[in-house]
Amino acid sequence: MKIKLFDTHTHFDVPEFDVDRQILAEQAKKRGVEALILIGFLRERFADLVETHKWLNTQGETVPKSHLAPGLHPFYIEQHEKHDLYLLEQLLNTHDCVAIGEIGLDTFLKQHKVTAVYEKQKDYFLQQLLLAEQFDKPVLLHIRKSHADVLQQLKKVKFKQGGIAHAFSGGVEEAKAFIKLGFKIGVTGQVTNLNARKLHQVIQAVGYENLVIETDCPDMTPLCCQVSNTMRTRNTPENLYYVLEGLAEALNMNQRILAEKLWENSMQVLRIKAS
Repeated sequence: MKIKLFDTHTHFDVPEFDVDRQILAEQAKKRGVEALILIGFLRERFADLVETHKWLNTQGETVPKSHLAPGLHPFYIEQHEKHDLYLLEQLLNTHDCVAIGEIGLDTFLKQHKVTAVYEKQKDYFLQQLLLAEQFDKPVLLHIRKSHADVLQQLKKVKFKQGGIAHAFSGGVEEAKAFIKLGFKIGVTGQVTNLNARKLHQVIQAVGYENLVIETDCPDMTPLCCQVSNTMRTRNTPENLYYVLEGLAEALNMNQRILAEKLWENSMQVLRIKAS
Protein backbone atom coordinates (compact mmCIF):
# COMPACT_ATOMS: atom_id res chain seq x y z
CA MET A 1 0.00 0.00 0.00
CA LYS A 2 1.30 3.45 -0.96
CA ILE A 3 2.07 5.88 1.87
CA LYS A 4 -0.33 8.86 1.98
CA LEU A 5 1.01 12.04 3.55
CA PHE A 6 -0.70 15.35 4.34
CA ASP A 7 1.53 18.44 4.56
CA THR A 8 -0.54 20.53 6.95
CA HIS A 9 1.56 23.69 6.66
CA THR A 10 3.23 25.07 3.53
CA HIS A 11 4.03 28.40 1.91
CA PHE A 12 4.30 26.74 -1.48
CA ASP A 13 2.84 29.88 -3.10
CA VAL A 14 5.83 32.15 -2.33
CA PRO A 15 8.11 33.42 -5.13
CA GLU A 16 10.92 31.03 -4.09
CA PHE A 17 8.95 28.29 -5.84
CA ASP A 18 7.94 30.20 -8.99
CA VAL A 19 10.73 28.73 -11.14
CA ASP A 20 10.22 25.02 -10.40
CA ARG A 21 6.85 24.69 -8.60
CA GLN A 22 5.48 22.08 -11.01
CA ILE A 23 8.58 19.85 -10.78
CA LEU A 24 8.58 20.09 -6.98
CA ALA A 25 4.86 19.35 -6.77
CA GLU A 26 5.29 16.25 -8.94
CA GLN A 27 8.27 15.09 -6.87
CA ALA A 28 6.26 15.55 -3.67
CA LYS A 29 3.41 13.44 -5.05
CA LYS A 30 5.87 10.67 -5.98
CA ARG A 31 7.09 10.66 -2.35
CA GLY A 32 3.56 10.14 -1.08
CA VAL A 33 2.39 13.73 -0.44
CA GLU A 34 -1.27 13.47 -1.44
CA ALA A 35 -2.44 16.77 0.03
CA LEU A 36 -1.08 20.07 1.34
CA ILE A 37 -2.36 23.30 2.83
CA LEU A 38 -1.40 26.70 1.45
CA ILE A 39 -1.17 29.07 4.41
CA GLY A 40 -1.77 32.80 4.35
CA PHE A 41 0.28 35.39 6.19
CA LEU A 42 -0.09 38.79 4.48
CA ARG A 43 -3.04 40.42 2.72
CA GLU A 44 -0.86 41.35 -0.26
CA ARG A 45 -0.10 37.62 -0.74
CA PHE A 46 -3.78 36.54 -0.81
CA ALA A 47 -4.12 36.75 -4.63
CA ASP A 48 -1.01 34.60 -5.23
CA LEU A 49 -2.16 32.18 -2.52
CA VAL A 50 -5.50 31.63 -4.28
CA GLU A 51 -3.87 31.48 -7.72
CA THR A 52 -1.41 28.76 -6.62
CA HIS A 53 -4.25 26.87 -4.93
CA LYS A 54 -6.33 26.91 -8.13
CA TRP A 55 -3.33 25.99 -10.27
CA LEU A 56 -2.45 22.94 -8.14
CA ASN A 57 -6.04 21.73 -8.27
CA THR A 58 -6.13 21.84 -12.09
CA GLN A 59 -2.98 19.71 -12.53
CA GLY A 60 -4.76 16.38 -12.07
CA GLU A 61 -3.33 13.36 -10.25
CA THR A 62 0.34 14.24 -10.76
CA VAL A 63 0.50 16.76 -7.89
CA PRO A 64 -0.86 16.94 -4.31
CA LYS A 65 -4.38 18.28 -3.78
CA SER A 66 -4.34 21.81 -2.39
CA HIS A 67 -6.38 23.18 0.52
CA LEU A 68 -6.60 26.87 1.39
CA ALA A 69 -6.06 28.57 4.77
CA PRO A 70 -5.78 32.38 4.57
CA GLY A 71 -4.82 34.46 7.59
CA LEU A 72 -2.83 37.40 8.96
CA HIS A 73 0.43 36.33 10.64
CA PRO A 74 1.44 37.96 13.96
CA PHE A 75 5.08 38.36 12.92
CA TYR A 76 4.00 40.87 10.23
CA ILE A 77 1.73 42.79 12.59
CA GLU A 78 3.20 46.20 11.66
CA GLN A 79 2.03 45.69 8.07
CA HIS A 80 -1.56 44.68 8.84
CA GLU A 81 -4.40 47.20 8.58
CA LYS A 82 -8.02 46.91 9.72
CA HIS A 83 -9.17 46.67 6.11
CA ASP A 84 -7.14 43.46 5.80
CA LEU A 85 -9.55 41.75 8.21
CA TYR A 86 -12.43 42.74 5.92
CA LEU A 87 -10.55 41.32 2.90
CA LEU A 88 -9.90 38.11 4.83
CA GLU A 89 -13.61 37.83 5.59
CA GLN A 90 -14.40 38.35 1.90
CA LEU A 91 -11.94 35.61 0.98
CA LEU A 92 -13.59 33.23 3.43
CA ASN A 93 -16.97 34.12 1.94
CA THR A 94 -15.95 33.51 -1.67
CA HIS A 95 -13.55 30.54 -1.44
CA ASP A 96 -13.66 27.07 0.03
CA CYS A 97 -11.16 27.36 2.90
CA VAL A 98 -10.36 24.54 5.32
CA ALA A 99 -8.99 26.80 8.07
CA ILE A 100 -7.82 30.27 9.03
CA GLY A 101 -4.08 30.61 9.40
CA GLU A 102 -1.56 31.23 10.30
CA ILE A 103 -2.63 33.30 13.25
CA GLY A 104 -1.50 33.71 16.84
CA LEU A 105 1.07 35.59 18.92
CA ASP A 106 4.83 36.06 18.53
CA THR A 107 7.21 37.78 20.97
CA PHE A 108 10.43 36.40 19.50
CA LEU A 109 11.67 39.88 18.52
CA LYS A 110 12.16 42.66 21.06
CA GLN A 111 10.05 45.05 18.95
CA HIS A 112 7.04 42.72 19.29
CA LYS A 113 7.23 42.85 23.08
CA VAL A 114 6.45 46.57 23.06
CA THR A 115 3.04 46.90 24.72
CA ALA A 116 1.25 48.70 21.85
CA VAL A 117 2.58 46.26 19.24
CA TYR A 118 1.76 43.18 21.30
CA GLU A 119 -1.74 44.51 21.99
CA LYS A 120 -2.22 44.92 18.24
CA GLN A 121 -1.15 41.28 17.78
CA LYS A 122 -3.70 40.22 20.41
CA ASP A 123 -6.44 42.25 18.74
CA TYR A 124 -5.81 40.72 15.29
CA PHE A 125 -5.61 37.27 16.83
CA LEU A 126 -8.93 37.81 18.60
CA GLN A 127 -10.63 39.17 15.46
CA GLN A 128 -9.48 36.12 13.48
CA LEU A 129 -10.66 33.72 16.18
CA LEU A 130 -14.07 35.39 15.93
CA LEU A 131 -13.99 34.92 12.14
CA ALA A 132 -13.16 31.24 12.68
CA GLU A 133 -16.21 30.95 14.94
CA GLN A 134 -18.34 32.82 12.41
CA PHE A 135 -17.29 30.55 9.53
CA ASP A 136 -17.06 27.39 11.66
CA LYS A 137 -13.38 26.81 10.76
CA PRO A 138 -10.40 25.45 12.69
CA VAL A 139 -7.31 27.67 13.03
CA LEU A 140 -3.62 27.11 12.33
CA LEU A 141 -1.70 28.65 15.20
CA HIS A 142 1.66 30.39 15.03
CA ILE A 143 3.09 30.59 18.57
CA ARG A 144 6.56 31.83 19.51
CA LYS A 145 7.40 32.61 23.13
CA SER A 146 3.72 33.21 23.86
CA HIS A 147 2.11 29.82 24.61
CA ALA A 148 0.45 30.92 27.85
CA ASP A 149 -1.05 34.04 26.24
CA VAL A 150 -2.37 32.09 23.22
CA LEU A 151 -4.02 29.57 25.55
CA GLN A 152 -5.49 32.44 27.57
CA GLN A 153 -6.97 34.04 24.43
CA LEU A 154 -8.48 30.73 23.26
CA LYS A 155 -10.07 30.15 26.66
CA LYS A 156 -11.25 33.76 26.91
CA VAL A 157 -13.41 33.39 23.78
CA LYS A 158 -14.28 29.77 24.62
CA PHE A 159 -12.89 28.73 21.23
CA LYS A 160 -14.45 25.46 20.11
CA GLN A 161 -13.19 24.97 16.53
CA GLY A 162 -9.80 23.46 17.36
CA GLY A 163 -7.03 23.28 14.77
CA ILE A 164 -3.27 22.79 14.66
CA ALA A 165 -0.56 24.27 16.89
CA HIS A 166 1.96 24.70 14.07
CA ALA A 167 5.69 23.98 14.51
CA PHE A 168 5.13 23.37 18.19
CA SER A 169 7.91 24.62 20.44
CA GLY A 170 6.24 24.50 23.85
CA GLY A 171 6.54 21.98 26.65
CA VAL A 172 4.57 18.85 27.53
CA GLU A 173 1.99 20.55 29.78
CA GLU A 174 1.37 23.27 27.19
CA ALA A 175 0.93 20.64 24.47
CA LYS A 176 -1.62 18.83 26.62
CA ALA A 177 -3.47 22.10 27.22
CA PHE A 178 -3.78 22.70 23.45
CA ILE A 179 -4.90 19.11 22.88
CA LYS A 180 -7.58 19.55 25.53
CA LEU A 181 -8.91 22.50 23.50
CA GLY A 182 -9.20 20.35 20.35
CA PHE A 183 -5.81 21.00 18.74
CA LYS A 184 -3.33 18.67 17.11
CA ILE A 185 0.39 19.31 17.56
CA GLY A 186 2.24 20.17 14.33
CA VAL A 187 5.62 18.44 13.91
CA THR A 188 8.17 19.83 11.43
CA GLY A 189 11.62 18.78 10.23
CA GLN A 190 12.85 19.70 13.72
CA VAL A 191 11.99 16.13 14.69
CA THR A 192 15.04 14.97 12.71
CA ASN A 193 17.25 16.91 15.13
CA LEU A 194 18.10 14.66 18.09
CA ASN A 195 19.12 17.76 20.04
CA ALA A 196 15.51 19.04 19.89
CA ARG A 197 14.90 17.32 23.22
CA LYS A 198 11.88 19.40 24.22
CA LEU A 199 10.05 18.45 21.01
CA HIS A 200 10.95 14.79 21.45
CA GLN A 201 9.60 14.89 25.02
CA VAL A 202 6.31 16.33 23.75
CA ILE A 203 6.05 13.67 21.03
CA GLN A 204 6.63 10.87 23.53
CA ALA A 205 4.19 12.34 26.04
CA VAL A 206 1.22 13.00 23.74
CA GLY A 207 1.58 10.10 21.26
CA TYR A 208 0.76 9.79 17.56
CA GLU A 209 -3.00 10.26 18.18
CA ASN A 210 -2.44 13.98 18.76
CA LEU A 211 0.09 14.75 16.02
CA VAL A 212 0.16 15.93 12.40
CA ILE A 213 3.20 16.61 10.21
CA GLU A 214 4.22 19.62 8.15
CA THR A 215 7.14 21.04 6.22
CA ASP A 216 6.52 24.80 6.69
CA CYS A 217 8.36 25.04 3.36
CA PRO A 218 10.45 26.93 2.34
CA ASP A 219 11.57 27.01 6.02
CA MET A 220 12.24 24.37 8.73
CA THR A 221 14.30 22.10 6.46
CA PRO A 222 14.97 18.64 7.99
CA LEU A 223 18.61 18.20 9.03
CA CYS A 224 19.20 15.43 6.50
CA CYS A 225 18.17 17.77 3.65
CA GLN A 226 20.37 20.72 4.63
CA VAL A 227 23.30 21.19 2.29
CA SER A 228 25.09 24.04 4.07
CA ASN A 229 25.99 24.97 7.63
CA THR A 230 25.93 28.67 6.87
CA MET A 231 23.27 29.15 4.18
CA ARG A 232 19.58 28.29 4.55
CA THR A 233 18.54 25.33 2.41
CA ARG A 234 15.13 25.75 0.82
CA ASN A 235 12.63 23.26 2.18
CA THR A 236 10.11 21.63 -0.22
CA PRO A 237 6.93 19.54 0.22
CA GLU A 238 8.83 16.44 -0.90
CA ASN A 239 10.80 16.59 2.36
CA LEU A 240 7.66 15.73 4.34
CA TYR A 241 8.75 12.11 3.94
CA TYR A 242 11.78 12.82 6.16
CA VAL A 243 9.52 14.33 8.84
CA LEU A 244 7.55 11.08 8.79
CA GLU A 245 10.79 9.09 8.97
CA GLY A 246 12.07 11.12 11.95
CA LEU A 247 8.75 10.89 13.78
CA ALA A 248 8.47 7.13 13.19
CA GLU A 249 11.94 6.73 14.67
CA ALA A 250 11.09 8.93 17.67
CA LEU A 251 7.92 6.93 18.36
CA ASN A 252 9.45 3.57 17.42
CA MET A 253 6.57 2.98 14.99
CA ASN A 254 6.20 1.41 11.57
CA GLN A 255 6.25 4.23 8.98
CA ARG A 256 3.22 2.99 7.04
CA ILE A 257 1.07 2.57 10.14
CA LEU A 258 2.14 5.99 11.41
CA ALA A 259 1.45 7.63 8.02
CA GLU A 260 -2.06 6.19 8.05
CA LYS A 261 -2.74 7.55 11.55
CA LEU A 262 -1.33 10.98 10.72
CA TRP A 263 -3.51 11.16 7.59
CA GLU A 264 -6.58 10.34 9.69
CA ASN A 265 -5.58 12.98 12.28
CA SER A 266 -5.19 15.63 9.57
CA MET A 267 -8.52 14.86 7.93
CA GLN A 268 -10.29 14.79 11.27
CA VAL A 269 -8.92 18.06 12.70
CA LEU A 270 -9.50 19.90 9.39
CA ARG A 271 -12.92 18.26 8.96
CA ILE A 272 -12.18 17.10 5.42
CA LYS A 273 -14.36 14.27 4.20
CA ALA A 274 -12.66 11.46 2.27
CA SER A 275 -13.58 11.71 -1.41
